[in-house]
Amino acid sequence: MDKELTAVITGGNKGIGADLARTMLDAGYRVVSVARRAPEFSHERLSSVEADLLDDAAVSAAAAEIAGRHDVTHFVQNAGLIWPNLIEDASAEDITGLAQLHLGSALTLLKAFLPAMKERRFGRVLFNGSRAALGAQTRTAYGASKAGMVGMARTWALELAPHGITVNVVAPGPIQTDNFWGIIPKGSEREAELAKRIPVGRLGAVEDVTNAFMFFADPKAGFVTGQTLYVCGGASVGSMQL
Repeated sequence: MDKELTAVITGGNKGIGADLARTMLDAGYRVVSVARRAPEFSHERLSSVEADLLDDAAVSAAAAEIAGRHDVTHFVQNAGLIWPNLIEDASAEDITGLAQLHLGSALTLLKAFLPAMKERRFGRVLFNGSRAALGAQTRTAYGASKAGMVGMARTWALELAPHGITVNVVAPGPIQTDNFWGIIPKGSEREAELAKRIPVGRLGAVEDVTNAFMFFADPKAGFVTGQTLYVCGGASVGSMQL
C-alpha cells in the first residue's frame, strides 16, 4: 500500500483489543481505539475516542469524528459483553442491547468509513465473533448476536468485494480475558477442568486471536472474504460445556 494504514478497533483499550492494537502499532499502523475508556498504554500513532457503544447516538458522534480525521483502512469490531443468563432469567432487552453493541454499532461505524475505503478500493473489516455462536449454555443474547455477526459479515463480504474490501470473522473459544474470568474464576478448579476439555488441552491467549486478526488484516489477504475462522483449540468440532 502506498498510504498509511489506519485501523479503528472497538474495545481497543483492553484484552484482545489492546493486544491487537499494540501488534498493529508495532507493524506500522495508525490505531484508533473506540471504547468507554482510553487505553492504559500510549503510542505516538495511537489515539482514542471514548464512546459507549450501547448508545447509538454516541456511536454516530464517534463515527463522524473519526471519519473526519482519518481515512480508515481497517475496521475491527472487537468490543463485546456476554450478559450470561439461563432462559428463565434472560430478557428481550438483553437481546436488544447486545444486538446494538455487537451489530448496530458496527453498522454505524462502517457506514462512516466506507467512502474512504471505496475511494481507495481497499479495506479490511473484521469481527470478533465467538464459538458460542454454535451454542453455549447461558448465552441466549450473546450467542444470538454473535451468530448474527456471521450472517452480517457474509452479506457485507458480497456487497463490498467489488470494491476491494474484505469482511471476515475471527471466532474465539475460551480466551483468558476479563470477560472470561468474569464467568470462570481465575485460577479455579473449574478453569483447569475447562482447559482439559479443550482438544488442544489449554485455554486460549489473546495472542492466539491477534494472530488470526493479523492474517485477515494483511493487504495481501485480498482473496479471502466472508469467512469465519474459529480460534478455539478445536472446541468448535468437539464437545465442551462452559
